[in-house]
Amino acid sequence: MPASHEFPSDLLAGQEELHQIRAELSALLKRLPWSVVPLDGFTDDTGWRKVERPASPGWTADEQAEVEKLRRREHELSVFITGHRYWTEVATADRVQARAKLKHAHEEE
Repeated sequence: MPASHEFPSDLLAGQEELHQIRAELSALLKRLPWSVVPLDGFTDDTGWRKVERPASPGWTADEQAEVEKLRRREHELSVFITGHRYWTEVATADRVQARAKLKHAHEEE
């Protein structure tokens, strides 16, 4: 593995977009109701901890489409990053470390 971790610009850009897409998807999922389809609320205290959920109005068609779009892009970027030609230039024994370095490259800027 190159000591300087000189990743190709397209690989860095792909990883940065993946971080952004995942953050956007996470924020969207936190805002949306807990169930995609309308469901009544419930309380269940028979397990090891009590679980309570309010009634869910479900997701709108637009919300479902937005989640699907983000998940599709997340998948495309993951495939792009893991299949990038750069990894053939990195010794097999060094790939895990290099991939970890790439994932955190945006934190070093």
